[in-house]
Amino acid sequence: MDRDRLKNLLRNVASGHVTTEEALDELRLLPFERIDQHINLDHHRELRSGAPEVVLGEWKSASEISRILVALAKRGRGALATRVAPDKAEQVVKDVAGATYHDVARVVMVPPSAAASDSEHRSTRGLVAVVAAGTSDVAVAEEAALTLEFLGHEIDRIYDVGVAGVHRLLSEAERLSRGRVAIVVAGMEGALPSVVASLIDRPVIAVPTSVGYGVSAGGFAALLGMLSSCAPGVTVVNIDNGFGAAVAATRMSQLRDVRSDSKSTDNDGPGGKGQEA
Repeated sequence: MDRDRLKNLLRNVASGHVTTEEALDELRLLPFERIDQHINLDHHRELRSGAPEVVLGEWKSASEISRILVALAKRGRGALATRVAPDKAEQVVKDVAGATYHDVARVVMVPPSAAASDSEHRSTRGLVAVVAAGTSDVAVAEEAALTLEFLGHEIDRIYDVGVAGVHRLLSEAERLSRGRVAIVVAGMEGALPSVVASLIDRPVIAVPTSVGYGVSAGGFAALLGMLSSCAPGVTVVNIDNGFGAAVAATRMSQLRDVRSDSKSTDNDGPGGKGQEA
């Protein structure tokens, strides 16, 4: 249940297009739904935090992933599971109607219903640039990109532009500036976010990956390099955490929408520009 869907429901109740009983039936699973003693779904999360609950599939069975996705998707918003191994995904796709598996990102996605996909909410979250240093970083970048698409963003993928050939990145400077936020994914020494942050005035979210030779220590060298960035203002998430970067980008992007809503509200009332006829 997202904010726009709830607003629409309340408007329909106020206008008489939806009865009180119908609204109660729609809201009966808020704020959560207990599937069994191990599964307790948080349907209120998007209303509170701006992003719905997403399934972390790595330590769950295929059956558990399927059951959760079905329960989430029936609300109309669609559903997403991350870190799903191919053998589990094969069973999940069979069990969940409409589910597709994106093998590079290890993501299972269930599309929203037609009504939800046409909502204003899913068309106004803005463009995010997802930047990957090398081909080896694309799996994490794609986890971020697909999560952003699920959350309603447009994506500009700018891949294989690492600092070993920095001219490739410099040629994309204009594209980097178009997005509300840039997510920058890199392994090795993790230098790319610093360079990107020196080129644009948008928030930069750095994602270290576990890509690199011996002393990279499974991504810790990139993590420490990003935390020590000489470009001020770079935000850093955990190693290989494309999903977390995407949610952070959504929250940053929403700040512009909140400011716009506030300006509209300030103009509401008698004689205000925001007053409805």
